[in-house]
Amino acid sequence: MSASVVEAKPVLKWRVVDIAVASVIGVASALIYWAVAFFSAAPWSVLEAVVPGLAGIFNGLWLFAGPLAAVIVRKPGAALYAEVVAGVLEALMGNMWGGVETFLIAFVQGLCAEIAFAVFAYRKWNLPVMMFSSALSGLGCWAYSFFTHLQAIDLNGSYGIVYLITTVLSGLVFAGIAMWYLYIGIAKTGALDNFASGRMVRNRTR
Repeated sequence: MSASVVEAKPVLKWRVVDIAVASVIGVASALIYWAVAFFSAAPWSVLEAVVPGLAGIFNGLWLFAGPLAAVIVRKPGAALYAEVVAGVLEALMGNMWGGVETFLIAFVQGLCAEIAFAVFAYRKWNLPVMMFSSALSGLGCWAYSFFTHLQAIDLNGSYGIVYLITTVLSGLVFAGIAMWYLYIGIAKTGALDNFASGRMVRNRTR
C-alpha cells in the first residue's frame, strides 16, 4: 500500500497529541537503540575484521525514530525531536559513546532526516520520501562518524566507501522501508485515527 498523499495546506502547528506521540516514539526508540548498542558490539567487531566498514549495516537500527515520527505526526521538527529524545535517553541509560557524543550524532541524524520532508514543504508523504529521509539520516550518521573519528583514514579508501554504502543502505532498509510498513500496520489498527496520517490509511482500506 502506498498511502501517498500531497497536502495542499499542511497543518504545521503542533498539538499536545503530536508532542505526546513523538515523545513516545523517541522513548521506545531509545530502548531499542540501547539494546542494539549492547548486542551489536560483538558482531560489529567480527564484521569489521572481515571487511572494514561492513559493520555499517547495523547503523540503520539507530536511525528510525526520526522518519517514523515524521511520517506519523507530520509536523516540522518531528524527525529531529524524536531522534534527539531517543539519543538523550539512550545516553542517560549509558552506552560506550558517552552523553555528548550520543546527543550530537542524534542531532545530526535527526536534522538530516528532517531535511527530506522540508524539501517538499511538509506536503508529500510517501515511501520514496520516507526512503529519502532515511538515506539522508544514514548519510549524516556516516559523515559524523567519519569526520570525528576516522580522520586518519582516506575518504576514498575501503573503510570510507564501504562504511558509507552500508550505512546508507541500512538506513534505507531499517529506517525507511521497514518503518513505512510499520506505520501502515499501526494505522490500520486505528491507533493513529487522531492523525491525518492514520485516517488516510484507514480510509483507503475500507
